[in-house]
Amino acid sequence: MRPILSSSSPCSGPTPRPTAAKTTSGKETAASSFSDIHHDILQSHILTRLDGPALASASCVSTCLSALSSDERLWADISHSTWPSINAPHVCRIISTFPGGHWSFFTDAYPLLADNAGSPSTAHPPPPTELHRRPSELISAVDIRYRGQLIFSKTAETETETGWFRCSPFRIDMLEPKDAVPTPVPFPSPDDACGDLGDSLRLSWVLIDPEGRRAMNLSSAAPVSIQRHWLSGEVHARFATVLPYGERGTAAERVACTIAVTCGGSGGGAMQVREVSAQVEDMEGTYLNGGDSLAILRRAMEGKRGKKTREEEEGRRRYDDFLERRRERRERRARAEGTLDALCVGFGSAALVAFWLFILCR
Repeated sequence: MRPILSSSSPCSGPTPRPTAAKTTSGKETAASSFSDIHHDILQSHILTRLDGPALASASCVSTCLSALSSDERLWADISHSTWPSINAPHVCRIISTFPGGHWSFFTDAYPLLADNAGSPSTAHPPPPTELHRRPSELISAVDIRYRGQLIFSKTAETETETGWFRCSPFRIDMLEPKDAVPTPVPFPSPDDACGDLGDSLRLSWVLIDPEGRRAMNLSSAAPVSIQRHWLSGEVHARFATVLPYGERGTAAERVACTIAVTCGGSGGGAMQVREVSAQVEDMEGTYLNGGDSLAILRRAMEGKRGKKTREEEEGRRRYDDFLERRRERRERRARAEGTLDALCVGFGSAALVAFWLFILCR
């Protein structure tokens, strides 16, 4: 049963004096105010039609709407419609332990991570005992859509305590090597390059820390790059989020959490999802191990969140900037190595000439 607010609820209070409004015939009638609308109508027929950002905005309008918008069922419905993969029972139990339930989960997972995601969050500051904690398990909830239609939805659990995980390159695979998920999407023909996949594919990768009760979205929503393999004909889409590296998290030290999606064609011409994986690579193009990646992801999970607006453009911009900085670093290293090689050759040549002069002078 839907709870009925008592007379002491925020939606109640002094009855507003009806204002007089004149009709076309000149008669005065009582005009209704917004507070005259019954709270059950607001909650059942209006607030349920809003998405997350609109509901959050509505909660700032008045004390009444703030109370109605905090209903856990509203945020649960929005979260499950936004990320169908979290409908798994064990994921639902974990989200229910978040400080604010599905509202906390949504505010963590919906916005794009801020550019300084390594800085502590003011909305959910971690307790002092949690500053150096590393999660013992991570849960990945992945959803892929094509033109708004859900074509892939899955959750996976990754343990993080073994030495094998901490020392091996960090990688989370949502599919086994020989698995393929069929989709109703037609696979683009070889003459059509990648078709409209670059404009139509959208991916969400929500990473959940069950112990810390935090979550974040690792995806750039839209692909930062998409290309077809020249030999196999498979389409490789890449999504990415750039994160600070190290305690300082300076712009010169960044890592990219890259998500690779490989799609191929079936015998009937439909597209199959054959690979969905996530890795963390540094400015040198080296994939980090599990221990280092876990520390970076934990700081980002407890860090600041950005804005959802223009998320796709911002995700591409950050990744393009990351690639540009990588290119500049490699060029500087190549120039430094070239200078060192020239000095070594010059020193060697001088030493050889001096040796021969010494022999001839004898």
